[in-house]
Amino acid sequence: MTVLEGLKPEKVFYFFEKLCEIPHGSTNMKEISDYLVSFAKERNLKYYQDEAYNVVIYKEASAGYEDAPITILQGHCDMVAEKTLDSNHDFTKDGLNISVKDGYITANGTTLGGDDGIAVAYGLALLDSTDIPHPPLEVLLTVDEEIGLLGAVGLDCSVLKGRRFINLDSEAEGSLWISCAGGLSGISHIPVQRVEGEGEKVQVKVCGLMGGHSGAEIDKNRANANKLMGRFLYGLKKKAEYALISLTGGQKDNAITRECTAEFLTDSVAEVKAYAKELQEQLREEYTGSDENITFEITEKGTATAEVLHPTSQEKIVFYLQNVPFGIQKMSGTIKGLVETSSNIGILRLDRDELFASSSVRSSVDAACSALSDKIEYLTEFLGGDYEVQGAYPAWEYRKESPLRDKMVAVFEEMYGHKPEVVAIHAGLECGLFYKKMEGLDCVSLGPDMKDIHTSEEVLSIASTERVWNYLVQVLKNLKD
Repeated sequence: MTVLEGLKPEKVFYFFEKLCEIPHGSTNMKEISDYLVSFAKERNLKYYQDEAYNVVIYKEASAGYEDAPITILQGHCDMVAEKTLDSNHDFTKDGLNISVKDGYITANGTTLGGDDGIAVAYGLALLDSTDIPHPPLEVLLTVDEEIGLLGAVGLDCSVLKGRRFINLDSEAEGSLWISCAGGLSGISHIPVQRVEGEGEKVQVKVCGLMGGHSGAEIDKNRANANKLMGRFLYGLKKKAEYALISLTGGQKDNAITRECTAEFLTDSVAEVKAYAKELQEQLREEYTGSDENITFEITEKGTATAEVLHPTSQEKIVFYLQNVPFGIQKMSGTIKGLVETSSNIGILRLDRDELFASSSVRSSVDAACSALSDKIEYLTEFLGGDYEVQGAYPAWEYRKESPLRDKMVAVFEEMYGHKPEVVAIHAGLECGLFYKKMEGLDCVSLGPDMKDIHTSEEVLSIASTERVWNYLVQVLKNLKD
């Protein structure tokens, strides 16, 4: 018996569990892409697979829908590969260890990949079905969305004929997303010099943070461990001398960093411990109600000699961490409650010769996104470093007239007796890229309830998955003209 056997809708959860058995972290896409191709071949469905491993599977209309406009269903195959520190999971070869608890599916010690595996499962269940009325379908499953929408960027959209586009990459049942922020990864390379040092080696770890998605959770006043480490290192300068050896925090720039670790040499271990305790108390008070388990762990490692940062290099790194933007930079002036512009320094790594730092910059206003990126660039260059932009993607602009949106609102109201929320979001979606590349695209995004995506606490609601499936099936039934 499989873990998800008996859950409804059965085919959706059957395919979701199949996906969980296949490693599919970003950049590790071949196996899952080939699985999708095999799925299509077994059912004699036409398919397209490109060199990047994007896949499109085509299904002819059901009886009576032959003249209906083609509908594109879209999601992404890759997942954010995060795990707890004590997990020995290997994302390159291990399937996920999933379980069911209190109405939710989760993965033990790792991210679940409900973002966006549930979209793939919905798509496969529809393609596999024989009794669901639907227009002609083009099921588009992209790769490497989580690291810059790379699959969508490279896709030759001439293989898609539809102009009705349902994206299945949202995490809030009852909401139809109709606009999203654009963004980019802003990467700083700051050169450092090292000298030989001797002293008591101390490791400081900032941990216990909530973390979360840097788009969806950026407005929840959650702390970023990389920024807290910068604050600690700056404050420690006033209490004790130290020489930095190493610094590391975060694996994905679109995840709010939960842990950051630094090692340094010092002759003032007692002062380090005292200041860590003092700052921990201050931060827990500061983040009461949103991130109040912030913890500084101190580990003494004995007398050591090591290559440490030259004092000037150390000053540059601390200055960078104190001044690199994090969090909400501006709220929308036109849409109440919408974050317009934000930044998240999600990856921090001190190599032998440089500090590497990557920030996810987002905005629904292209000029504001560029201006915030420029700010990080100027800071980096001021400190003698180099700056590069990767994975830039456009905002998905609000479409005033949307027949697809109107139909989906009407179906929702008929099913549930009230209108859905029709909202713009701050997180980035592939819709923006396709909206730019495919003239006349009419696009809406939906999905079931998920919590804590991009973290090892990620969960997918079973009941919500079923309700959204029923809604999606009804929407397709109503797209006859």
